Amino acid sequence: MAKKKRTEKDAVSSTRGVASLEEAKAWMAARGITEIECAVPDLAGVGRGKIMPVSKFLSGPTMNLPLSVFFQTISGDYPPYDNLVDSVVVDSDLVMEPDFSTLAIVPWAQDPTAQIIHDAYHRDGRPVELAPRQVLKNVVDLYAKKGWKAVVAPEIEFYLVEPNVDADYPLKPPIGRSGRPEIGRQSYSIQAVNEFDALFEDMYDYSEAQGLEIDTLIHEDGAAQMEINLLHGDPIVLADQVFLFKRTIREAALAHKIYATFMAKPIADEPGSAMHIHQSIVDSETGKNIFSDAEGDPTPEFFSFIAGQQRYLPAVMSILAPYVNSYRRLTRDSMAPINVQWGYDNRTAGLRVPPSSPAARRVENRVPSSDANPYLVIAASLACGYLGLVEGLRPTAPLESDAKGLDFELPRGLLEAVAAMQHSDEISTVLGPSFVKTYTAVKQTEFDTFMRVISPWEREYLLLNV
Repeated sequence: MAKKKRTEKDAVSSTRGVASLEEAKAWMAARGITEIECAVPDLAGVGRGKIMPVSKFLSGPTMNLPLSVFFQTISGDYPPYDNLVDSVVVDSDLVMEPDFSTLAIVPWAQDPTAQIIHDAYHRDGRPVELAPRQVLKNVVDLYAKKGWKAVVAPEIEFYLVEPNVDADYPLKPPIGRSGRPEIGRQSYSIQAVNEFDALFEDMYDYSEAQGLEIDTLIHEDGAAQMEINLLHGDPIVLADQVFLFKRTIREAALAHKIYATFMAKPIADEPGSAMHIHQSIVDSETGKNIFSDAEGDPTPEFFSFIAGQQRYLPAVMSILAPYVNSYRRLTRDSMAPINVQWGYDNRTAGLRVPPSSPAARRVENRVPSSDANPYLVIAASLACGYLGLVEGLRPTAPLESDAKGLDFELPRGLLEAVAAMQHSDEISTVLGPSFVKTYTAVKQTEFDTFMRVISPWEREYLLLNV
């Protein structure tokens, strides 16, 4: 049957995405859009860019930003440019081109406003290797060259907390509709979610308006800790959705005078927040899951993918756990994994194979934290699986016992994780040597910034005792 031709009416009615500049003009005119937010995700997953009148955007949809946006640390500093790039080059302009498939409204804006994600290119047309969205595209292309397509489904945990304007004070759960903060842990409690019904109704409305496909919302283990599961799909599309969803829930929370935080470990005595990634690989032509054979049994490719994650996840740990705070989540007495063991429906292991039909056989990477850049997390996790596939690696035996009592197999801190990435030639080849060099320099600079801060623990135990 011939594919139905897309009409201008189809483009105008689309909640999310159009195919061209001409369709974008019609789409924005139909909605009375007056401004557009042009964003590119940086290394931290922060949206950098410009807000401009629609007329200016439509007259020339590209924008210029300096290469330095991909060198900026989370605190706004920059690593030394020595041995990275010439200081003149780092301040030279890149060309940011819009991906019209990401066009959507900004539902919380006061005036009719649209948003669109951009890709970064050098002035000679080369993609910018440092751009996180491009890093993910490169990994997806590696799969495509083998005749494969990756399918992912992220799960993102976050906390709702009282507004906190003084960083010296600990975070606290917010007041719900009952007038009381949540006391104790209410894992999977519907009533605890209902405490913030008005907030979540706004979140769902905002998400629907942007075409973000939320699967489920649940209450996690921590006080006022929630988890959102997104529908499975293309890695780049899902990374875009996580990128937009983080902002969406923050905006919905702010409208109710609450903060939403994706810090990995925001509250000392509560569990950390993860970004679990479910992964499967399908044949590009047939669409069949290569992790299952004709009889429904697991294939050698399935085991090689797991083995690749086991061998190489420690080398990308600075992406999966990108900040000093991230490693506070990864402790033996928490729900977070401390090693790269794997097992069938074993949530204590770093790699879990959920119960499923053969067509849906997948591997859940439970190591990443929710503070990570979704583009880089998905790229890094798929890169590890890819290396396992092309190298024909074999995994350890599946673990049936509690993995938390076993030895640590993951880096314990940021500098150890940075060193592991720097010493992996395989990861450098797959993710790009210039990206690895720049990313690790940024992480080292962030650590140096952290070390300038004296913590309450140091004042408590060292002030008068040493």
